[in-house]
Order: sequence, then structure tokens, then C-alpha cells
Amino acid sequence: MTLRETILSALHARLSALSATALRGEVLPERVPADGLLILRDGDPGEPEVTLSPLAYHYQHRAEIEAVVQGANRDGAFDALCASVGEAIAIDRTLGGLCDWIEADAPQPVDLPVEGAASYKAGVILLTLIYTTSDPLA
Repeated sequence: MTLRETILSALHARLSALSATALRGEVLPERVPADGLLILRDGDPGEPEVTLSPLAYHYQHRAEIEAVVQGANRDGAFDALCASVGEAIAIDRTLGGLCDWIEADAPQPVDLPVEGAASYKAGVILLTLIYTTSDPLA
């Protein structure tokens, strides 16, 4: 498994420990669980900075977490869900030494109407995963 995949898998495992349902790379399901929904998107590793001696590729990989809640108290539930993601990341911003640092940006929440049901409150939490590898494909 590549370092990139190892980091994303560890991040997904960290999110799976939360009370919300955590998926990876899935489409938004028809129903949002009562505790909320998190969908981790792999994102874009971008162009690395390269050092030559020793050869190393330094990435600032941009991944995304879609946070979605539904129900009567959407504002409070969305805030609590985003705060729980922040706490899960802050526990160990290196994921046990797999990456150099993880930084999250605040989401821009939107209300999404759903025909015949309570609307969703959703937002994308952008993550920057900073890591170094000796091969862009490893």
C-alpha cells in the first residue's frame, strides 16, 4: 500500500471512531443517519516540491470531508459534527507519524432542500495532508 493510501485509510479509521457514519468515496445515500454523515474524498495530492539529495517528494495533499446532517436541529447538529471532526484530527495531527501534519479548514455550510423530507445541512471540510515520500507512486 502506498503512503498516500495508508494515510487516507488511517484518516478514515479515525473518522469511523466518531458517532457519525463515516464513508470513503461513496455517493450521498438517500437517508442521512441520525448522528450525521461524513464522506472522505481522496482529493488531490497536487504537485510536490522535490528535493534531490536525498530524493524526496513533499506533498500538500488536499482531501475533503463532506459533513451532512438532517433533522430539526440541523444547525446545532452540524456544528457538533464539525467540532467532532476537529477533535478527532487534533488528537494526533501526524496519524501516528504517517504524515507530517494535518490541517483542516472551516466548512462553508449550505442548506440543501430534499423533496418530501427535512432539508440537509452540509459542508465540505478541506484538509491539507502534509507528507514526504521517496517515490510519487509509492
